This record gives sequence, C-alpha cells and structure tokens, in this order.
Amino acid sequence: MKDRTTALIAGVIFLLCPRLVFAQDRTPAIGPVAQVYATIASVALKAYVFRPNQAPRETPLPAVVIFHGGGLYMGEPSWSFGRAEHFAGLGMVAIAAQYRLSNQSTITPLEGMADARAVIRWMRANAATLGINPNLIAAYGSSAGAHLAVSAAIFDDSTAHEKINAAPNALILVSPAVDLENDKWPQKLLGSRANVSTISPAAHVRKGLPPTLILQGDTDTVTPLAGAQLFYERMRAAGNRCELQVYSGVGHLFTPAGIRDDGWPQPDPKIQAEALKKAEEFLSSLGFIN
Repeated sequence: MKDRTTALIAGVIFLLCPRLVFAQDRTPAIGPVAQVYATIASVALKAYVFRPNQAPRETPLPAVVIFHGGGLYMGEPSWSFGRAEHFAGLGMVAIAAQYRLSNQSTITPLEGMADARAVIRWMRANAATLGINPNLIAAYGSSAGAHLAVSAAIFDDSTAHEKINAAPNALILVSPAVDLENDKWPQKLLGSRANVSTISPAAHVRKGLPPTLILQGDTDTVTPLAGAQLFYERMRAAGNRCELQVYSGVGHLFTPAGIRDDGWPQPDPKIQAEALKKAEEFLSSLGFIN
C-alpha cells in the first residue's frame, strides 16, 4: 500500500461501479439498514445491511461482509454499497462494515482488524435475527479491506470471546494487501504497537484457512502481484483451497496499463465484469448462490 492520499481512495469508483454496470440484470436490493454491531469508547460501529427484495423464506440466507479500502486510515462503508447491492441481488444478505480507521496514535490497524472479527461474530450471534446461515458467511475486501477480510480468518482470537468463531467461511480478495513484510505504510500506522510482520497474512498462513479467491492485476504497483502470488503459493502448500486469477494489462483494482496506477481506481469495465463473474462462480461452487 502506498503512503499517499491517492492510494488511500482505492475502492470508491471500483465499488460503486456495479450500480451502473450490473444493476439492470439484478433483483433490486433492500437497504441499507444501519445496525450497531459494537460500541467502543462511545463510538457506535455500524453494519449496513442489504437484503434481497424477495418474500421472506424459512431457509436462512448466505451472507457476505464487505470491507472497503482506504489504506487502513480513511474510507467509509458507503464505498461498498454498490458491491453490497450486487450481492444482495444474487440472494445474499450483504453487509458493508464500518471499522475504526488508523490515526497514527490511539487507533492502529490492530483496531481495524479487531473490528473485522467483531462484525463477523456479531453476524453469527445474530444470525436468526438477520436471517442468515452462520456457516455461510463470506468476507470480501478490496486493497486494505482485503487485509481485514483475510486477517479475520488468520488472526482469529475466538477463545477470548465466548468461542464465537470470527473466521469467515470464504474469502474474496481484490488487489489484496496480503504481504506487508517490507511495507513501510502499515508499519507507520502501527507505530511501536507491533512489528508489521505480525499482521502480514502471507507470513502466517496455516492449514485450515477458508477457501480463497484472489483477483489481481499483473501491473499493480499499489499491492503488487508478487504479494498475491506468495500468499497463493503458501495457501496451496498448506493444503488450503486458493485460486489466483490474474488479469493481464491492468493494475490496482483493474486500472488499465497506461493510466497512472496510484490507487485512484479507474477499472476496465470488461475486466471488472469478468472478475465479478469469477467471484460469483467461486461463491456458487461453495453453495453460497445458485
């Protein structure tokens, strides 16, 4: 992740685009309905819930929680509303999650990671009310948001929280920040709280992690392909299901080569559509959607 404001806007255009590209052939979604999933230091953290516009049914629905990008220190859940609407149109309950943003002082990426776990625990604890299947919760993240999604699986601390599992049942990671070993930006955000290697997903891959799909451009200079490849190789070596789909000629969040790849996503519509279709196929293979 680049230490610059432009690199931290990653996800705005990318996540809002589905409203334009896919809205015409999807069932309209109902939402967002804001619900508080945790209150920390008087700050209410909200889950923005989208659900399919269909008659209620007895069978619980699959769910997906979406984490926006923004370099771990800026952004807002509304950046994910377009993607949430898309997944709700496929018959899932989709949640755009708010999380604490690093301020290089009292709040670091550790707090954002804790929030990612907290919202998934909240989803499971309130599965009946939300109408979701607690065993069919996917986590979707782009850029820094992908770091939070995968961190919920890798850095789980369920034993300290009434044994409610925070690990999602599937991961979809777009241009993910998964190899932070030599990344100065997250270390700057962490300060003296921790060494960046302790929160680098690629350094902590183990057996038993959720099925994972990585969608990555080969010219990405914000979260380079090498990091995604390293994570993929270690996942496969550990015996986990992991798919890496590399798109040629595009950079961060599928920005075409030749356009400045500085984190401001200008996704190639064709590649973006192909990637979203790949995500749908992945979810279908796991029984999330038909």
